[in-house]
Amino acid sequence: MNQLSLTRSLSSLSIFLFALTLQCHCADAPAEPAAAPKPVRTLPPTRSPLAPGTPALTPVGVSPAEAGAPHGAPGQNPPIDAEGNFLIGPDYLPAPELTPVVASARGKIESFVMSSEDSKIYPGITKIPAGSPPNYVPPDLTQVPTYLKPYKRTVTVYIPAGYTSGTPIPVIVAQDGPDKNLPLVLDSLIAQHRVPAMVAVMIQNGGGDAQGSQRGLEYDTMSGRYADFVEAEVFPLVEKNYGISISRDPDARAAMGTSSGGVAAFTMAWYHPELYHRVLTYSGTYVNQASPFNPDTPHGGWEYHEHLIPESPVKPIRLWMQVGDRDLLNPNSLRDGMHDWVEANNRMATVLKAKGYHYQYVYCLNSGHGDPKVKAQTLPQALEWLWHGYVPKPN
Repeated sequence: MNQLSLTRSLSSLSIFLFALTLQCHCADAPAEPAAAPKPVRTLPPTRSPLAPGTPALTPVGVSPAEAGAPHGAPGQNPPIDAEGNFLIGPDYLPAPELTPVVASARGKIESFVMSSEDSKIYPGITKIPAGSPPNYVPPDLTQVPTYLKPYKRTVTVYIPAGYTSGTPIPVIVAQDGPDKNLPLVLDSLIAQHRVPAMVAVMIQNGGGDAQGSQRGLEYDTMSGRYADFVEAEVFPLVEKNYGISISRDPDARAAMGTSSGGVAAFTMAWYHPELYHRVLTYSGTYVNQASPFNPDTPHGGWEYHEHLIPESPVKPIRLWMQVGDRDLLNPNSLRDGMHDWVEANNRMATVLKAKGYHYQYVYCLNSGHGDPKVKAQTLPQALEWLWHGYVPKPN
Protein backbone atom coordinates (compact mmCIF):
# COMPACT_ATOMS: atom_id res chain seq x y z
CA MET A 1 0.00 0.00 0.00
CA ASN A 2 1.44 3.37 -0.98
CA GLN A 3 1.57 6.38 1.29
CA LEU A 4 -1.49 8.08 -0.28
CA SER A 5 -3.67 4.97 0.13
CA LEU A 6 -2.56 4.54 3.74
CA THR A 7 -3.42 8.17 4.50
CA ARG A 8 -6.90 7.82 2.96
CA SER A 9 -7.58 4.63 4.91
CA LEU A 10 -6.58 6.20 8.22
CA SER A 11 -8.74 9.23 7.44
CA SER A 12 -11.76 7.03 6.69
CA LEU A 13 -11.16 5.07 9.90
CA SER A 14 -11.02 8.31 11.92
CA ILE A 15 -14.30 9.55 10.46
CA PHE A 16 -15.94 6.17 11.21
CA LEU A 17 -14.73 6.19 14.83
CA PHE A 18 -15.84 9.81 15.34
CA ALA A 19 -19.30 9.05 13.99
CA LEU A 20 -19.53 5.93 16.20
CA THR A 21 -18.52 7.93 19.28
CA LEU A 22 -21.03 10.69 18.45
CA GLN A 23 -23.78 8.12 18.03
CA CYS A 24 -22.99 6.61 21.44
CA HIS A 25 -23.01 9.99 23.12
CA CYS A 26 -26.35 10.84 21.48
CA ALA A 27 -27.81 7.55 22.64
CA ASP A 28 -26.73 8.24 26.23
CA ALA A 29 -27.96 11.87 26.19
CA PRO A 30 -31.43 12.62 27.53
CA ALA A 31 -34.05 13.05 24.83
CA GLU A 32 -35.21 16.58 23.99
CA PRO A 33 -38.62 17.26 25.50
CA ALA A 34 -41.40 17.09 22.93
CA ALA A 35 -42.91 20.42 22.01
CA ALA A 36 -46.21 21.02 23.73
CA PRO A 37 -49.09 20.55 21.30
CA LYS A 38 -50.83 23.73 20.28
CA PRO A 39 -54.31 23.96 21.73
CA VAL A 40 -56.98 23.13 19.20
CA ARG A 41 -59.68 25.79 19.09
CA THR A 42 -63.10 24.21 19.00
CA LEU A 43 -65.24 25.66 16.25
CA PRO A 44 -68.68 26.85 17.32
CA PRO A 45 -71.50 24.46 16.43
CA THR A 46 -73.97 25.34 13.70
CA ARG A 47 -77.21 26.54 15.27
CA SER A 48 -80.41 25.73 13.39
CA PRO A 49 -82.72 28.61 12.43
CA LEU A 50 -85.55 26.34 13.59
CA ALA A 51 -84.09 25.76 17.08
CA PRO A 52 -86.23 26.64 20.12
CA GLY A 53 -85.80 30.27 21.11
CA THR A 54 -85.15 31.46 17.55
CA PRO A 55 -87.76 33.98 16.39
CA ALA A 56 -89.78 33.06 13.31
CA LEU A 57 -87.61 34.01 10.34
CA THR A 58 -88.72 35.01 6.85
CA PRO A 59 -86.41 33.55 4.14
CA VAL A 60 -85.38 36.29 1.69
CA GLY A 61 -85.83 35.80 -2.06
CA VAL A 62 -87.31 32.29 -1.77
CA SER A 63 -90.97 31.49 -2.32
CA PRO A 64 -92.74 29.66 0.53
CA ALA A 65 -93.64 26.91 -1.95
CA GLU A 66 -90.00 25.94 -2.47
CA ALA A 67 -89.16 22.64 -0.80
CA GLY A 68 -86.16 21.91 1.39
CA ALA A 69 -84.56 23.39 4.45
CA PRO A 70 -85.01 27.13 5.10
CA HIS A 71 -82.61 29.25 3.05
CA GLY A 72 -82.32 32.56 1.24
CA ALA A 73 -81.53 33.38 -2.37
CA PRO A 74 -77.88 34.26 -3.17
CA GLY A 75 -77.21 38.00 -3.00
CA GLN A 76 -80.69 38.84 -1.68
CA ASN A 77 -81.25 41.02 1.39
CA PRO A 78 -84.42 42.01 3.24
CA PRO A 79 -86.35 45.01 1.87
CA ILE A 80 -85.23 48.41 3.11
CA ASP A 81 -88.75 49.28 4.27
CA ALA A 82 -89.40 46.01 6.16
CA GLU A 83 -89.05 45.33 9.87
CA GLY A 84 -88.83 42.04 11.75
CA ASN A 85 -86.79 38.83 11.46
CA PHE A 86 -85.24 37.52 8.24
CA LEU A 87 -83.10 34.62 7.00
CA ILE A 88 -80.38 34.86 4.32
CA GLY A 89 -77.64 32.54 3.01
CA PRO A 90 -76.04 30.05 2.80
CA ASP A 91 -74.61 31.58 -0.40
CA TYR A 92 -73.48 35.20 -0.57
CA LEU A 93 -72.55 37.66 -3.33
CA PRO A 94 -70.59 40.91 -2.90
CA ALA A 95 -72.81 43.96 -3.25
CA PRO A 96 -72.33 46.06 -6.40
CA GLU A 97 -71.92 49.12 -4.15
CA LEU A 98 -68.42 47.86 -3.27
CA THR A 99 -67.27 48.86 -6.77
CA PRO A 100 -65.68 52.35 -6.68
CA VAL A 101 -67.79 55.10 -8.21
CA VAL A 102 -66.49 57.79 -10.56
CA ALA A 103 -63.77 59.93 -9.08
CA SER A 104 -65.96 63.03 -8.82
CA ALA A 105 -68.33 61.24 -6.43
CA ARG A 106 -65.67 59.85 -4.11
CA GLY A 107 -65.23 61.25 -0.65
CA LYS A 108 -61.94 62.11 1.01
CA ILE A 109 -60.23 59.93 3.61
CA GLU A 110 -58.29 61.68 6.36
CA SER A 111 -56.75 60.39 9.59
CA PHE A 112 -55.09 61.54 12.78
CA VAL A 113 -53.63 59.87 15.88
CA MET A 114 -54.81 60.22 19.47
CA SER A 115 -52.57 59.39 22.45
CA SER A 116 -53.69 58.13 25.83
CA GLU A 117 -51.62 60.84 27.50
CA ASP A 118 -54.03 63.42 26.09
CA SER A 119 -57.20 61.69 27.29
CA LYS A 120 -58.97 62.61 30.51
CA ILE A 121 -61.41 59.71 30.09
CA TYR A 122 -59.21 56.79 28.96
CA PRO A 123 -55.59 56.93 30.27
CA GLY A 124 -54.98 53.37 29.05
CA ILE A 125 -55.10 49.96 30.79
CA THR A 126 -54.16 46.31 30.28
CA LYS A 127 -55.07 43.09 32.09
CA ILE A 128 -51.67 41.50 31.41
CA PRO A 129 -49.21 41.69 34.35
CA ALA A 130 -45.58 42.49 33.59
CA GLY A 131 -43.73 39.40 32.37
CA SER A 132 -46.87 37.48 31.45
CA PRO A 133 -47.50 36.10 27.93
CA PRO A 134 -49.75 38.07 25.56
CA ASN A 135 -52.45 35.37 25.77
CA TYR A 136 -52.66 35.62 29.58
CA VAL A 137 -56.19 34.90 30.88
CA PRO A 138 -57.15 36.27 34.32
CA PRO A 139 -58.31 33.55 36.74
CA ASP A 140 -61.42 35.46 37.84
CA LEU A 141 -63.23 37.26 35.02
CA THR A 142 -65.55 39.09 37.41
CA GLN A 143 -62.66 40.77 39.25
CA VAL A 144 -59.83 41.47 36.79
CA PRO A 145 -56.87 43.53 38.05
CA THR A 146 -55.73 46.15 35.54
CA TYR A 147 -52.45 47.95 34.99
CA LEU A 148 -51.67 51.24 33.29
CA LYS A 149 -50.61 50.92 29.65
CA PRO A 150 -50.41 53.87 27.26
CA TYR A 151 -51.82 53.58 23.74
CA LYS A 152 -52.10 55.43 20.47
CA ARG A 153 -55.18 55.14 18.29
CA THR A 154 -55.88 56.21 14.72
CA VAL A 155 -59.12 57.98 13.88
CA THR A 156 -60.03 57.74 10.21
CA VAL A 157 -62.53 60.24 8.80
CA TYR A 158 -64.57 59.91 5.62
CA ILE A 159 -65.77 63.25 4.22
CA PRO A 160 -68.33 62.96 1.41
CA ALA A 161 -67.77 64.55 -1.97
CA GLY A 162 -69.08 68.09 -2.25
CA TYR A 163 -69.19 68.79 1.46
CA THR A 164 -69.14 72.50 2.28
CA SER A 165 -66.93 73.23 5.27
CA GLY A 166 -68.84 74.31 8.37
CA THR A 167 -72.20 72.95 7.23
CA PRO A 168 -73.93 70.71 9.81
CA ILE A 169 -73.85 67.12 8.53
CA PRO A 170 -75.05 63.70 9.74
CA VAL A 171 -72.47 61.29 11.14
CA ILE A 172 -71.93 57.56 11.57
CA VAL A 173 -69.40 56.38 14.19
CA ALA A 174 -67.74 53.03 13.41
CA GLN A 175 -65.87 51.09 16.11
CA ASP A 176 -62.64 49.11 15.46
CA GLY A 177 -61.85 51.45 12.57
CA PRO A 178 -60.92 51.88 9.87
CA ASP A 179 -63.50 49.98 7.83
CA LYS A 180 -62.23 49.69 4.25
CA ASN A 181 -65.69 49.00 2.78
CA LEU A 182 -67.64 51.74 4.54
CA PRO A 183 -66.30 54.65 2.41
CA LEU A 184 -66.89 52.67 -0.82
CA VAL A 185 -70.48 51.91 0.14
CA LEU A 186 -71.16 55.46 1.31
CA ASP A 187 -69.80 56.85 -1.96
CA SER A 188 -72.34 54.77 -3.88
CA LEU A 189 -75.31 55.28 -1.58
CA ILE A 190 -74.78 59.04 -1.27
CA ALA A 191 -74.32 59.47 -5.03
CA GLN A 192 -77.59 57.56 -5.61
CA HIS A 193 -79.39 59.58 -2.88
CA ARG A 194 -80.20 56.40 -0.97
CA VAL A 195 -78.76 57.81 2.27
CA PRO A 196 -78.03 61.39 3.28
CA ALA A 197 -74.54 62.75 2.79
CA MET A 198 -72.72 61.97 6.01
CA VAL A 199 -69.32 61.94 7.67
CA ALA A 200 -67.98 58.60 8.90
CA VAL A 201 -65.73 58.67 11.96
CA MET A 202 -63.94 55.30 12.23
CA ILE A 203 -62.24 54.98 15.62
CA GLN A 204 -59.54 52.42 16.37
CA ASN A 205 -59.91 50.79 19.77
CA GLY A 206 -57.32 51.27 22.52
CA GLY A 207 -56.00 47.69 22.45
CA GLY A 208 -56.58 44.25 23.91
CA ASP A 209 -59.90 42.44 24.17
CA ALA A 210 -62.57 41.43 26.69
CA GLN A 211 -62.52 41.90 30.46
CA GLY A 212 -59.67 44.03 31.78
CA SER A 213 -58.48 45.34 28.41
CA GLN A 214 -58.68 48.89 27.09
CA ARG A 215 -60.98 47.70 24.28
CA GLY A 216 -63.17 45.94 26.83
CA LEU A 217 -63.32 49.06 28.97
CA GLU A 218 -64.41 51.12 25.99
CA TYR A 219 -66.83 48.67 24.36
CA ASP A 220 -68.18 46.30 27.04
CA THR A 221 -68.76 48.84 29.82
CA MET A 222 -72.45 49.26 30.64
CA SER A 223 -72.47 53.05 30.81
CA GLY A 224 -72.39 56.16 28.66
CA ARG A 225 -68.64 56.58 29.16
CA TYR A 226 -67.57 55.64 25.63
CA ALA A 227 -70.15 57.97 24.05
CA ASP A 228 -68.86 60.70 26.37
CA PHE A 229 -65.34 60.02 25.09
CA VAL A 230 -66.44 60.32 21.47
CA GLU A 231 -68.38 63.50 22.19
CA ALA A 232 -65.76 65.23 24.34
CA GLU A 233 -62.47 64.08 22.83
CA VAL A 234 -62.95 62.67 19.32
CA PHE A 235 -65.55 64.89 17.66
CA PRO A 236 -63.85 68.18 18.62
CA LEU A 237 -60.65 67.03 16.87
CA VAL A 238 -62.59 65.87 13.80
CA GLU A 239 -64.32 69.24 13.56
CA LYS A 240 -61.14 71.25 14.21
CA ASN A 241 -58.89 69.26 11.87
CA TYR A 242 -61.19 69.14 8.85
CA GLY A 243 -63.64 72.03 9.16
CA ILE A 244 -66.56 69.69 9.80
CA SER A 245 -69.68 70.60 11.74
CA ILE A 246 -71.23 67.38 13.08
CA SER A 247 -75.02 67.56 13.47
CA ARG A 248 -76.31 67.66 17.03
CA ASP A 249 -79.62 66.11 15.94
CA PRO A 250 -79.71 62.54 17.40
CA ASP A 251 -81.80 61.40 14.41
CA ALA A 252 -78.84 62.42 12.21
CA ARG A 253 -76.39 60.29 14.18
CA ALA A 254 -75.66 56.58 13.87
CA ALA A 255 -73.23 54.15 15.49
CA MET A 256 -72.09 50.80 14.14
CA GLY A 257 -69.72 47.97 15.01
CA THR A 258 -68.98 44.26 15.06
CA SER A 259 -68.81 42.01 18.13
CA SER A 260 -67.97 44.14 21.19
CA GLY A 261 -67.87 47.11 18.82
CA GLY A 262 -71.50 46.31 18.05
CA VAL A 263 -72.68 46.27 21.64
CA ALA A 264 -70.69 49.49 22.14
CA ALA A 265 -72.71 51.09 19.34
CA PHE A 266 -75.97 50.03 20.99
CA THR A 267 -74.71 51.20 24.39
CA MET A 268 -73.98 54.65 22.94
CA ALA A 269 -77.64 55.01 21.95
CA TRP A 270 -79.09 53.29 25.03
CA TYR A 271 -77.32 55.49 27.57
CA HIS A 272 -77.35 58.62 25.37
CA PRO A 273 -80.52 58.58 23.27
CA GLU A 274 -80.24 62.36 23.14
CA LEU A 275 -77.12 61.82 21.01
CA TYR A 276 -77.81 58.69 18.89
CA HIS A 277 -80.95 57.14 17.41
CA ARG A 278 -79.55 54.75 14.78
CA VAL A 279 -77.52 51.58 15.46
CA LEU A 280 -76.08 48.83 13.24
CA THR A 281 -74.50 45.70 14.75
CA TYR A 282 -72.83 42.62 13.27
CA SER A 283 -72.48 39.65 15.68
CA GLY A 284 -73.24 41.97 18.59
CA THR A 285 -71.72 40.93 21.93
CA TYR A 286 -74.99 41.05 23.87
CA VAL A 287 -73.48 38.56 26.32
CA ASN A 288 -72.05 38.60 29.85
CA GLN A 289 -68.74 40.32 29.17
CA ALA A 290 -68.96 43.41 31.35
CA SER A 291 -65.68 45.26 31.77
CA PRO A 292 -65.43 46.27 34.53
CA PHE A 293 -68.02 44.36 36.55
CA ASN A 294 -70.94 46.59 37.54
CA PRO A 295 -73.34 45.39 40.27
CA ASP A 296 -76.12 47.50 38.73
CA THR A 297 -75.85 45.48 35.50
CA PRO A 298 -74.13 42.29 36.69
CA HIS A 299 -74.66 40.36 33.43
CA GLY A 300 -73.16 42.97 31.11
CA GLY A 301 -74.65 43.11 27.62
CA TRP A 302 -76.93 40.16 28.47
CA GLU A 303 -78.83 42.65 30.64
CA TYR A 304 -80.22 44.36 27.53
CA HIS A 305 -82.51 41.47 26.62
CA GLU A 306 -82.77 40.08 30.16
CA HIS A 307 -83.90 43.23 32.00
CA LEU A 308 -83.11 46.62 30.49
CA ILE A 309 -85.17 46.58 27.27
CA PRO A 310 -88.16 44.61 28.67
CA GLU A 311 -88.36 46.70 31.85
CA SER A 312 -87.71 50.19 30.41
CA PRO A 313 -89.85 52.61 28.39
CA VAL A 314 -89.21 52.36 24.65
CA LYS A 315 -86.31 54.54 23.56
CA PRO A 316 -86.04 56.23 20.12
CA ILE A 317 -83.56 53.67 18.78
CA ARG A 318 -83.71 52.17 15.28
CA LEU A 319 -81.59 48.98 15.18
CA TRP A 320 -80.32 46.81 12.31
CA MET A 321 -78.67 43.66 13.68
CA GLN A 322 -77.14 40.44 12.34
CA VAL A 323 -75.90 37.09 13.63
CA GLY A 324 -74.41 33.99 11.98
CA ASP A 325 -75.52 30.39 12.56
CA ARG A 326 -71.91 29.53 13.48
CA ASP A 327 -71.39 32.61 15.64
CA LEU A 328 -69.46 32.44 18.89
CA LEU A 329 -70.24 30.06 21.72
CA ASN A 330 -67.71 30.76 24.46
CA PRO A 331 -68.55 29.35 27.90
CA ASN A 332 -65.13 30.49 29.29
CA SER A 333 -64.39 30.14 32.99
CA LEU A 334 -67.68 31.70 34.08
CA ARG A 335 -69.79 28.79 32.79
CA ASP A 336 -72.86 30.98 33.29
CA GLY A 337 -74.90 30.13 30.19
CA MET A 338 -74.68 33.73 28.96
CA HIS A 339 -71.97 33.45 26.28
CA ASP A 340 -73.86 32.20 23.22
CA TRP A 341 -73.87 34.99 20.62
CA VAL A 342 -76.67 33.35 18.60
CA GLU A 343 -78.94 32.97 21.61
CA ALA A 344 -78.16 36.52 22.73
CA ASN A 345 -79.08 38.04 19.36
CA ASN A 346 -82.20 35.87 19.11
CA ARG A 347 -83.26 37.15 22.50
CA MET A 348 -82.57 40.75 21.44
CA ALA A 349 -84.86 40.34 18.42
CA THR A 350 -87.58 38.82 20.59
CA VAL A 351 -87.63 41.60 23.20
CA LEU A 352 -87.32 44.36 20.59
CA LYS A 353 -90.42 43.01 18.83
CA ALA A 354 -92.32 42.66 22.09
CA LYS A 355 -91.58 46.28 23.01
CA GLY A 356 -92.45 47.64 19.56
CA TYR A 357 -89.00 48.84 18.50
CA HIS A 358 -88.14 49.60 14.88
CA TYR A 359 -85.62 46.89 14.06
CA GLN A 360 -84.49 44.48 11.36
CA TYR A 361 -82.84 41.21 12.37
CA VAL A 362 -80.88 39.20 9.79
CA TYR A 363 -80.03 35.58 10.67
CA CYS A 364 -77.30 34.29 8.34
CA LEU A 365 -76.75 30.66 7.33
CA ASN A 366 -73.21 29.40 6.69
CA SER A 367 -71.83 32.36 8.62
CA GLY A 368 -69.29 32.84 11.40
CA HIS A 369 -68.53 35.69 13.77
CA GLY A 370 -68.35 39.05 12.01
CA ASP A 371 -68.31 37.18 8.70
CA PRO A 372 -66.68 39.25 5.89
CA LYS A 373 -68.75 37.64 3.13
CA VAL A 374 -71.96 38.54 4.95
CA LYS A 375 -70.82 42.14 5.42
CA ALA A 376 -69.86 42.38 1.74
CA GLN A 377 -73.41 41.47 0.74
CA THR A 378 -75.45 43.24 3.41
CA LEU A 379 -73.69 46.49 4.37
CA PRO A 380 -75.29 48.71 1.67
CA GLN A 381 -78.78 47.40 2.43
CA ALA A 382 -78.17 47.67 6.18
CA LEU A 383 -77.12 51.31 5.90
CA GLU A 384 -80.02 52.15 3.62
CA TRP A 385 -82.47 50.50 6.04
CA LEU A 386 -80.83 52.30 8.96
CA TRP A 387 -81.37 55.71 7.39
CA HIS A 388 -84.76 54.93 5.85
CA GLY A 389 -87.25 57.67 6.68
CA TYR A 390 -84.62 60.20 7.74
CA VAL A 391 -85.79 63.80 7.36
CA PRO A 392 -83.19 66.51 7.97
CA LYS A 393 -84.19 69.19 10.41
CA PRO A 394 -83.75 72.86 9.47
CA ASN A 395 -80.38 74.26 10.55
